[in-house]
Amino acid sequence: MNINHEGVLKLTKMEKKFLRKQSKARHVLLKHEGIQAVSYPTQSLVIANGGLGNAVSRKQLLLTLEKCGPVEALLMPPNKPYAFVIFQTIEESKKAYSILNGKEIIDDLGQKIFLYLNFVEKAQWKKLGLQALPPGLLVVEEIISSEEEKMLLESVNWTEDTGNQHFQRSLKHRRVKHFGYEFHYENNTVDKDKPLPGGLPEICSSILEKLLKEGYIKHKPDQLTINQYEPGHGIPAHIDSHSAFEHEIVSLSLGSAIVMDFKHPEGVTVQVMLPRRSLLVMTGESRYLWTHGITPRKFDTIQASEQFKGGIINSDIGDLTLSKRGMRTSFTFRKVRRIPCNCSYSSVCDRQRKATPPSLLESSKEALELEQKHVHHVYDEIASHFSSTRHSPWPRIVEFLKALPSGSIVADIGCGNGKYLGINKELYMIGCDRSRNLVDICRERQFQALVCDALAVPVRSGSCDACISIAVIHHFATAERRVEALQEIARLLRSGGQALIYVWAMEQEYRDQKSKYLKGNRISQGDKGELNSATSMEQLLVNQMPEGVSEDPGLSVHSSNNTKDEECKSRKVLNSELPIHTNRTCFHSQDVLVPWHLKGKPGKDKAVEQSGLARCPDPRPVFQSLLPCFL
Repeated sequence: MNINHEGVLKLTKMEKKFLRKQSKARHVLLKHEGIQAVSYPTQSLVIANGGLGNAVSRKQLLLTLEKCGPVEALLMPPNKPYAFVIFQTIEESKKAYSILNGKEIIDDLGQKIFLYLNFVEKAQWKKLGLQALPPGLLVVEEIISSEEEKMLLESVNWTEDTGNQHFQRSLKHRRVKHFGYEFHYENNTVDKDKPLPGGLPEICSSILEKLLKEGYIKHKPDQLTINQYEPGHGIPAHIDSHSAFEHEIVSLSLGSAIVMDFKHPEGVTVQVMLPRRSLLVMTGESRYLWTHGITPRKFDTIQASEQFKGGIINSDIGDLTLSKRGMRTSFTFRKVRRIPCNCSYSSVCDRQRKATPPSLLESSKEALELEQKHVHHVYDEIASHFSSTRHSPWPRIVEFLKALPSGSIVADIGCGNGKYLGINKELYMIGCDRSRNLVDICRERQFQALVCDALAVPVRSGSCDACISIAVIHHFATAERRVEALQEIARLLRSGGQALIYVWAMEQEYRDQKSKYLKGNRISQGDKGELNSATSMEQLLVNQMPEGVSEDPGLSVHSSNNTKDEECKSRKVLNSELPIHTNRTCFHSQDVLVPWHLKGKPGKDKAVEQSGLARCPDPRPVFQSLLPCFL
């Protein structure tokens, strides 16, 4: 900092750059994480760029911070680019703010990063509940000795395939060898009539005998898959094919520890540490219902106190650090299935899905009744609240409308609250929707809109230069009715006309990347806890389920001692075979019901009968909207 000829302090170029960076860090933390910095000194600091997500380990950061004074708590949320530190005194916190702001450190990947510190009133973190292993999952540590591990690793020859006794291939993220039977990744099956010559390697015999003797498996496996993972590689989340393999699947982890992610269809994710030389046993629900996969990364987030102990990573942010991955090889043993799978998890069973008709509905009358109950009625009742949440036009639709020639006639089929009707003032736009209440909202905004069915739009054939239909067609209950909706749009268009149609996709992941829908599951401010210097580490582990809320994702009812209320609380959706979807999770069925929670103060929302639900005394009605997704 310099002083000019008028005696005024003047910042240097580097100081100005630092202040810009620090200000940007404050803005990003507030916008994306809801972390509010304060301008006055406190005992607590948030450290931007100093998180596990930046490949900064707990040990590395703690050594840097302790140079400024004793650290009372260091909180490092998993996969986040920031951390919280609480010093014993404000003076020590001020010292760290002064000395470490803009300081360059080298992360565990050898990259240079700069720390930016800001004072916060209290350290915040997401509430994380205590978790249990998925039912049927078992991790057995040190199942083999280091000598046996060495022999197994040396027995695998990745450089050549001798005698055609096993099948070897290089996949995108790993190298694979198959013994006993080849697994066909293109259709997730094995050819049960074409065993590979040689069977399983002889070196595995003593290990399999041990697993049989100690009760970890009941049947001797006849198929082995060996995977080799380099640091940074992984495997997409999946369920081993029900039709191909029997009840038990066991896997040895050799060479390096790894964290494996298990995910329930309702969205619950459990991270499990698989130590080196450990055995993973999957049976029952963990084998048939939960997906398992390995996230491609070079570091895993683990518990600092437990290090490489097998089991759940409990997400105590006061006890998390990084573990660098090494070369890992897995030996996965399975028994080829000879009879059809009749498990109780039909929604994810490939054999039972093939045997089940694709549609729940047997007639157009049933389809119409389902749409009337779960689409038409729901949208009429939630119209006002729905409209308040639909205000930001999607960029590609705006681009499409603005690119149309001036004077074009455009129909918006299923226009909702009309948010696209006024995008381009040079167009003649007309909207239509099945919901009278949504059409009334359009008219209040001075848009041209009418009430009609998307299968019978009262507009002359060939009269439109363009049509749009945004998030509408997936509400039709059968494939035939969806095709009719497309044919109706085609009828409206003139020769050479254009149509832009958006529908929900069942697949919400592409090339191992999650969609914005899956990534959008952010925790609200109300779900964050606070920690000051007097709070103990044990208080970090709190129950994720709010008190008085049903665990059934389709219901949201307040707790009560009233017996009738408790009876309501236990009921499921009535008269419906459709599953209820959990928000911000993958779709596991082609046709699902999506709950819509009306917001507002009790007594101010219109009292209505909840479609498809037992009537419980909840001031916020919950509707089940029909959302069939294209396969």
